[in-house]
Amino acid sequence: MQTVLQTLKSPAVCLQGSSYEMTMWFLYQLVFAFMLGSTRAESSQFPCNPTKAETTCNECINSGPGCAWCKQMNFSKEGETSSSRCDSLSNLIARKCKRQDIINPQSELSEIVNDPFQIRKDNVIQIKPQKIRLALRRGLPKEIAFKFKRAEGYPIDLYYLMDLSYSMKDDLEKVKSLGKQLLDALTSVTKSIQIGFGSFVDKTVLPFVNTNKEKMKNPCPTKSQKCQPPFDFKHVLKLTNNADTFNTEVQKQHISGNLDPPEAGLDAMMQAAVCGDIIGWRNVTRLLVYTSDDGFHFAGDGKLGAILNPNDGKCHLNSLGFYEDSHKYDYPSIAELAQKLAENNIQPIFAVTSKIMPIYQELSKMIPKSAVGELKEDSSNVVQLIKDAYNNLSSKVIMKHNNLPDGVRIEYKSKCSDGENVNDKNGTCSNVKIGEEVEFIVTITAEKCLDKTYTFEIRPLGFTDKLEIELRTECNCNCDDSFEMAEHCNKHGSIKCGICSCTNNRIGQFCECDPGQQSTQELVTACHRDNSSASCSNQGDCFCGRCTCHTSPKKKIYGQFCECDNVNCELNLGKLCGGHGTCDCGTCKCNSGFSGSACQCPQSDQRCKNNNGRICSGRGTCECNQCKCNTGYEPPHCKECPACPSPCPKYIHCVECLGFDSGPYKDNCTASCTNIKHNKTGTVKQKPCKEKSSKDCWIIFSMTELDGVSQYEVVIRKEQDCPKPPNIAAIIGGGVSGVLLIGLAILLIWKLITELYDRKEFRRFEQEKTKAKWQDGDNPLFQTATTTVINPLNN
Repeated sequence: MQTVLQTLKSPAVCLQGSSYEMTMWFLYQLVFAFMLGSTRAESSQFPCNPTKAETTCNECINSGPGCAWCKQMNFSKEGETSSSRCDSLSNLIARKCKRQDIINPQSELSEIVNDPFQIRKDNVIQIKPQKIRLALRRGLPKEIAFKFKRAEGYPIDLYYLMDLSYSMKDDLEKVKSLGKQLLDALTSVTKSIQIGFGSFVDKTVLPFVNTNKEKMKNPCPTKSQKCQPPFDFKHVLKLTNNADTFNTEVQKQHISGNLDPPEAGLDAMMQAAVCGDIIGWRNVTRLLVYTSDDGFHFAGDGKLGAILNPNDGKCHLNSLGFYEDSHKYDYPSIAELAQKLAENNIQPIFAVTSKIMPIYQELSKMIPKSAVGELKEDSSNVVQLIKDAYNNLSSKVIMKHNNLPDGVRIEYKSKCSDGENVNDKNGTCSNVKIGEEVEFIVTITAEKCLDKTYTFEIRPLGFTDKLEIELRTECNCNCDDSFEMAEHCNKHGSIKCGICSCTNNRIGQFCECDPGQQSTQELVTACHRDNSSASCSNQGDCFCGRCTCHTSPKKKIYGQFCECDNVNCELNLGKLCGGHGTCDCGTCKCNSGFSGSACQCPQSDQRCKNNNGRICSGRGTCECNQCKCNTGYEPPHCKECPACPSPCPKYIHCVECLGFDSGPYKDNCTASCTNIKHNKTGTVKQKPCKEKSSKDCWIIFSMTELDGVSQYEVVIRKEQDCPKPPNIAAIIGGGVSGVLLIGLAILLIWKLITELYDRKEFRRFEQEKTKAKWQDGDNPLFQTATTTVINPLNN
């Protein structure tokens, strides 16, 4: 715009006389119309909800991004307060405020440094612009577009951090000759590479290591083996481009040992990150290769060894490279480590064995711009692993900001080379090839006025390039109409932004009143809303027929009769207007995106949408970002109706005609079953419906309720379960056989009963027989066959 104006004023425009003046007038009007149109387009999307408290221009423009101030003289009507000057741009124009008298500041952007992309060895530029100056109006977002182009041959610093616990013995032998291989492998990527070396074991206190004197000297399992004393972290070799030096220093290293499986890897990573001068990090791509075959200790584990001080995130390496205060500070937390790695622009590569891959994969999710690779038991694949991990990391661009002032919000949108647009917390693009450009758009919003100019940075993780932003807020009206002791103000004040700023304690719209004068009854009455109300609502003082409201740091009282304040409004969740609006005379004026009597309702329907994007599944209404479901259906998305009867019996005829072209709806199936969708490729669910068709066949099918009312999808089993016709011969044969079997059974039962009865009687007879006792005696009727006669004469 400045260029356009300069062109208009340039001597090169050689018009003379009235023709020149007419042309200049026309061009200025054209430029002004363009500027006004841009302003309207930028702020028209924001409403203006002014309260009666905005009595100055500054208060007005800070009440919302859609509010503008009219500084036109005598704009306010009789009886109106100066707050009537605060309104939306369109309303002010409709109320006949001249356009040149409207103050409506906009967010402004100017580029300070915008050098082109370049890949010179001494100066690689991958991001443009490099520095901008931004003036934000409170609440008015401003978009900033910048580009990133991945350069070829970007320098690399690689620090190899190795676990030297006893289980890594074979790996150490392999690493001792690794220097040249690493340099050769990465030379194909960049001509400027440096490598360094460090190692770690664990804290030298119980229960992490054996503190026996002999074990502290040689922690190997047997005395015949040679191990170096245990240590937490040791910086061995500063970053260098000499492979022979790397091999020589690593050759001097010996294995060590500890007691528990987890190691002090996070301690070592923290020291490698914060001791930049000792490690020798350059301002280039920084890779930290971490190799281990076991897990890691983290914050809180130090308490096992009576170490209570939290990790301070500072460098504690002594002259020999040892972490000398490891016994004083606990292990760092993962969040602390991730923060320090990001601050120092370090990308970790975790080269670990297969058994602990899951642990480090979860760790990598919590550390941005990190990678995990599977390390063979002897570390033989570490070179290829590092090369692959570097390619993956460098092709993923993640933007991150730091030093963002409080009250400033930033959002990212990425336009990647594959055409994909991504909105997320950090700008992200994947698979960015060398030489490709990607664009990022950040939207910055100041939610409050800043007390000074702040500087913050946006930079891609893993790269040294950055976009520096100088940020200030535009919270003051720069009015150019100030007149001291103006006639308009009865020579008792100056005009600022169209209103009188009174002096000598004068008050009134035109400084017409002197509070020291004796008030008349008429002036006193003017401070009463009605005959039954108190003067100035008992919240102000009456001077010259106008109320001067009391003030308080936490309570703002205003209104013609001091009848309004900014605290007596409805609460939500313990906050005035739910924390999403301002209180205006008992009514909440909600911020953009909220509604309701207490601004408790987000003007959004995201929580009401189901997985298909349908609001409340078509079976309810979205109120306050929550579904109000139809009778029977349950929130959150009105998907299910547990109390509703099964729809299976109701739609069996539709299922019959859709699946088998039969039944009552056979001839008009499509018209009769418009709400039923037949899925011919699906599978029937575990708990299907089972209903009888018009032919008394069982049809098995499942019904899924779709979005909307009485909309279903059915999956029908292809075969019906129809009953077989009766077998007459089998029925007759079965009947006869049944009768015979029953008769035979009755005979057998009768025979069994009689047999049992006879045996019982026989046993009783035998028992009575044995019990009988007979006495000997002669039958008086019995006569023997022999008779003996005795002759007395012979005696």
